[in-house]
Amino acid sequence: QGMARATVTNRLPQFVDRQQRRAAGAVLAATITGAAEASVLTPIDTSNLLNGQYRRVDRDGYKVVGRVGYLADYALAVHDPDNPQAFRRATAEKKFLVKGFERNMPKILEIMRKVMKV
Repeated sequence: QGMARATVTNRLPQFVDRQQRRAAGAVLAATITGAAEASVLTPIDTSNLLNGQYRRVDRDGYKVVGRVGYLADYALAVHDPDNPQAFRRATAEKKFLVKGFERNMPKILEIMRKVMKV
């Protein structure tokens, strides 16, 4: 007599990898969006600070982590609101990196929703 069979295939590793790639794309788009606004707010004197902006996206286990920062050794001092300075650039502000992301949070969340939509 015939026997009924069922085959189960574990595709979880492929699913996780695909989702991590999608997440990496979403995080990259989010870092680009926040960094672009931060660039407008970044003080410019010699352009060293602005030219030293970097973006990075890494996998950390199952997490995808995006980083944006500045390579100039004085970036933290310029960013710090407790360190008073006068800027030449009209759009320059203290906390330029934080504000760049805060002001674009609705757009960043929309990017994440669209890219990660299953």
